[in-house]
Amino acid sequence: MDIERLFDASYVRVLSREVEGQAFFEAFYERFIAASPEVSAKFRHTDMARQRAMLKKAFYHLLAFYASSHADYYLQQVAISHGRAHLDIAPALYDLWLETLIDTVRAFDERFDDEVELAWRLVMTPGIVFMTFHYDRGVGAG
Repeated sequence: MDIERLFDASYVRVLSREVEGQAFFEAFYERFIAASPEVSAKFRHTDMARQRAMLKKAFYHLLAFYASSHADYYLQQVAISHGRAHLDIAPALYDLWLETLIDTVRAFDERFDDEVELAWRLVMTPGIVFMTFHYDRGVGAG
């Protein structure tokens, strides 16, 4: 199973189509915000166009982290900004984030199957672990 190839091909497919008039990241955030009152509150005053652009950029860094096991400066800054001292994105919210992401991929990727799902989970999970690990620590703290 070529995880990166499966992920990359699926990512291209989900970005290339709309479902019910929505692009992938728009649909993801709509689902994510609707999934929890806590998530809804976190995004209450957020510029969602900017947020979607930031997530697109973050996907590149998450894939790079998966491939290299090296957290670049961008991912470190995201971890700091999402920690308890800043945006306070609790670790449990990342589980909901991943499940919502998978559900959105399922809706957007016409070739979605168990291997595609596993590829998405394997690519996203190291970055999620990095983020949740630093929730109370800050990046660089032991």
